[in-house]
Amino acid sequence: MMNTGEHAAVLEAEVDEVELADLRARLRDAVATSGLTQTQIAARTKLGRTTIYAALKDGQPAPSPTTVAALARAVDLPPAEFLDQLRRAQEDAVSETHSDDDQAQGKPISSWDPHDLEVHPADTAADANRRRLGLSGRRTLPHYVRRDHDRLLAEAVVEAAKGNSNLLVLVGSSSTGKTRACWEAIQPLAPKGWRLWHPFDPTRTHAALEDLRNVQPRTVVWLNESQHYLGDPQHGEYIAAALHDLLTQPDRGPILVLGTLWPEYAHRYTSLPRPDSPDRHSRTRELLAGRTVAVPDTFDMHALRTAAAFARGGDQLLASALTRAEEHGRLAQELAGAPQLLNRYQTGSPAARAVIEAAMDARRLGAGINLPQAFLTDAALDYLSDHDYDELAEDWAEQVYAELASPVHGKQAPLRRVKLRPRHRAPGMTAVGHERDQRPGPMFRLADYLEQHGRGIRSLKCPPASFWHAAHDHITSPDDLLNLSTAAEHRHRLQWAQCLCLRAAEAGNAEAMLKLALMYERKGDEEGAQTACLQAAEAGAARAWAVLGRMREETGDVEGAEYAREQGARAGDPASGVALGWMRYNSGDLEGAEEAFLRANNDVAARALALIRSLEGGGQESADATYREMAQAGNAEAIWHVALQRIRAKDLQGAEAAYRQAAEAGDVGAQQQLARLRMTAGDRDGAEAVYKNAAEAGDAFALNHLASLREEARDLEGAEAAYRQAVDAGVTEARRHLARLRVAVGDRAGAEALLMPLVEAGDVQALLRLIRIREDAGEVEDLAAAYKQVVDGGGIPALFFSFRTAGFSPDEQWPHGLDPDGTPSPPWQ
Repeated sequence: MMNTGEHAAVLEAEVDEVELADLRARLRDAVATSGLTQTQIAARTKLGRTTIYAALKDGQPAPSPTTVAALARAVDLPPAEFLDQLRRAQEDAVSETHSDDDQAQGKPISSWDPHDLEVHPADTAADANRRRLGLSGRRTLPHYVRRDHDRLLAEAVVEAAKGNSNLLVLVGSSSTGKTRACWEAIQPLAPKGWRLWHPFDPTRTHAALEDLRNVQPRTVVWLNESQHYLGDPQHGEYIAAALHDLLTQPDRGPILVLGTLWPEYAHRYTSLPRPDSPDRHSRTRELLAGRTVAVPDTFDMHALRTAAAFARGGDQLLASALTRAEEHGRLAQELAGAPQLLNRYQTGSPAARAVIEAAMDARRLGAGINLPQAFLTDAALDYLSDHDYDELAEDWAEQVYAELASPVHGKQAPLRRVKLRPRHRAPGMTAVGHERDQRPGPMFRLADYLEQHGRGIRSLKCPPASFWHAAHDHITSPDDLLNLSTAAEHRHRLQWAQCLCLRAAEAGNAEAMLKLALMYERKGDEEGAQTACLQAAEAGAARAWAVLGRMREETGDVEGAEYAREQGARAGDPASGVALGWMRYNSGDLEGAEEAFLRANNDVAARALALIRSLEGGGQESADATYREMAQAGNAEAIWHVALQRIRAKDLQGAEAAYRQAAEAGDVGAQQQLARLRMTAGDRDGAEAVYKNAAEAGDAFALNHLASLREEARDLEGAEAAYRQAVDAGVTEARRHLARLRVAVGDRAGAEALLMPLVEAGDVQALLRLIRIREDAGEVEDLAAAYKQVVDGGGIPALFFSFRTAGFSPDEQWPHGLDPDGTPSPPWQ
């Protein structure tokens, strides 16, 4: 028989810490909202203050049912629900298995300081003084106020603790509490032995690529600012695939992956590409489907009341922030110092504003998070007026960096200096593309809030000439140079696009070499184009082989074209495989053509293979068999064709099954076809249910598709209602569609009212639609000047993919491009 101590130890070991932490958080919220002091709680419950403290404090032994019931009654809540949760915590305990600490990535959760995980500081004056004096100690965190998204986070943590791997990405604006929410959510995993790994060194991308395969079970993978991982132009899709593998391999779990994104990044990664444009985020889109949670900018009244109760209990940080946030509800931003940062920018010296705006432009156009001081100093000059430039002191730069490094209320600085870890390599070894970045000089990072603010207020502006000169002279990262080259091209600054691309190519960036090859080709330099294309292919840009094959074929070098496509196919480039298949077919090598198409296994290859089999005497039956074969391999085009086969055979159930297969693979178009299939069968309710279910599962874009469905059925009122729901859910595209509907019913003022907030936030597509509305009304006198606003905002792709540009062509209007100030460029080499 067990003695009392042994029995208590067994009970403690069998408590589910995740469920228990949620119970305690609910009790703390209830006590805070009640407004009762601990003395009053003790008097009502007849419990000692120590017992109450232990019952509400994470990490303490589980409270008894008597204590839980007494606390619930003290705050006028029925105890039954809390007792049920306590019982679940004791019944649903999960056995613990510990990984080998020597091999596991990361370190125990309890060993982390949340500020090292990029939780925004919210210091008191005392904290700031301690840091200035060099004293150690963790900085203060205010009490945490739970909101709706915390419940979804807690559910993901519970599932992880039960052994089920999961991924959740919080989507919200800067300084809205995303990272803090993730930190609070994982605390119940700390006493269960879980570790946390933050891939960061030497860079986020490299750390994730190198070590995701080494992550042990019972690890939280911390992907704060997930755009640095998933949005990497070269490696983002590989990281998404590695995360998918990590989450779906049973022997690697349980794993919990938590990330954060700004809304613009989430929209970019989850939106379908335009027709005939590359799908750069297909794996990321599949990974994020149903796994994003919106974090609102503001705290609702219940959350503000809870915060006020904590403030009355002595939380000075919350008390101070609430004095400024009670009216607008942006409590998290106040805690992170966002309004003070904005004020420092708006009221700073002209030189300080110029440096900040140069940093804003660099970040929004694709430069890395750490910016060289030399770049910022040189770039800032043309942001100044002639008067302000003449007023600059000799030591103006030193004054500006001292001004911007001073933190607001002991929190964040507008522009802070960062220390870069040295890169250690074997003696005599130098990595390609890093010859010039061994000693980059002082580096600075713009505050997150100012970065996001800049993406709005400056998004329709093209940086001045000093920006592009400074980027060419001081930016050394090949990826950053390529991003800035693309930004210049999207603004029709063609000369700077080529200069920056050449710098990136010289630094070893294979994609830059390919882009340079295409630039040379457009200018008629065939030899230069082929040379650059071959360099790109040999440097690792697999798709360059397909481009080189086309170039060689167009110049009559058939043998060289086949060689290039064969190399591309071996390197895994689908376009090379398709082109190689047609070359072999046209030369009479049917077997070789089929092999090339099968190896490519993409949509175009599926159609090509089906076509040649039908042409060679197999007919439609042979083509259908080909599609079935490739559908089993997961080819989306083939899955669609199988669905069409079943529709022709009047097997609607089978067609639905095929479309569902494609939809589950992340094909949003299949979801739309599934809904249309139900509409064809006269089941409009069933069609709407497809999108409603998707919306309830977290796919806000499904509301957009639901609206389109209603619009096709001429239910304009229902379509408008769905579009408005999508707008409320943050789907920017829905606002543009809603404006189109308003124009269709003659409400031009309503359409412009919908578009203007987007235009003011820098949405070039909204600006383009607004210009066309006014053009149709005969109000646009200078069409070139109107469209130049779109071009300055990076709208060349929007113009290119637009169905109507009223005869306007940037290439015809400005054949040599534009200078940074917007004047037409003269001819250049």
